[in-house]
Amino acid sequence: MKPNRLIAATLVTLAAAAALPTQAGVRLDVDIAPPAPREEVVPEPRPGYVWAPGYWNYDGRQHVWVGGHWIHERRGQHWVADRWDQRDGHYHHERGHWERG
Repeated sequence: MKPNRLIAATLVTLAAAAALPTQAGVRLDVDIAPPAPREEVVPEPRPGYVWAPGYWNYDGRQHVWVGGHWIHERRGQHWVADRWDQRDGHYHHERGHWERG
């Protein structure tokens, strides 16, 4: 394959991969409860975007705050925010994701 075609094919492949949903089947259960959510000032609504509220992420050693941010809306879907649930004495992080409806 010629270098220009190889580069073009690589770029097309990377663009296609970037368009795939990023929701992976990764489970995160920890023994340390997350702190209480921080209060955030939600900016004025932006057409074509939805607000994804901030949440506590766990980096393998401690909980780290991830601030809220705008994400592009998806027609026919709604954003389900990140959340922590207590299960069998452990804390389970369910990542934010899109759901139909």
